[in-house]
Amino acid sequence: MRRVYRLAVLLVLAACSSPSYSPPSNLENACSIVRERPVYLRAMKRTERKWGIPVAVQMATIYQESKFIGDARTPLRYSLGVIPMGRQSSAYGYAQALDATWDEYREETGNRRAKRHDIDDATDFIGWYMNQSAARIGIPKYDTRNQYLAYHEGRTGYSRGSYNAKPWLMRVADGLAVRAATYDAQLRACGRV
Repeated sequence: MRRVYRLAVLLVLAACSSPSYSPPSNLENACSIVRERPVYLRAMKRTERKWGIPVAVQMATIYQESKFIGDARTPLRYSLGVIPMGRQSSAYGYAQALDATWDEYREETGNRRAKRHDIDDATDFIGWYMNQSAARIGIPKYDTRNQYLAYHEGRTGYSRGSYNAKPWLMRVADGLAVRAATYDAQLRACGRV
């Protein structure tokens, strides 16, 4: 009986201490985001030093991909409108990395314990991916719009121009470039860059 009681207490404590993946309260202001979650800025600055991807580009990408929700997933698909048929894709976490791309990242970087719901790993993934886009297809690291198009479409799709057939994606990428510029200006104004 004592053993069951201890197990029950441990389960309750574990449930109470589970990590919160909720977003910061004000996603429109970069200074507010980093004041509320200083760990985000530390992770992004490490990624900027390692891969050369500016903090504002990382922030805008995470905003677009997950709205800073650490355990974000794509919506479920339904058959006949009611029968769940699985998720739209395997995208998960802050960076919405797909299973295969995440596995490639872990293999190439040797970071085998990386988790998509960990902000340090998610920003490192974004830095790794965008650094490769710069090296392989020549997209400048500060070019939020084109880096995001390559991130969304994959480098092969980007090279083929697949985004040209998606006006909605072009609008998103243009908006993301504006958001990154806004985040950068805000971070400079509050002395965080």
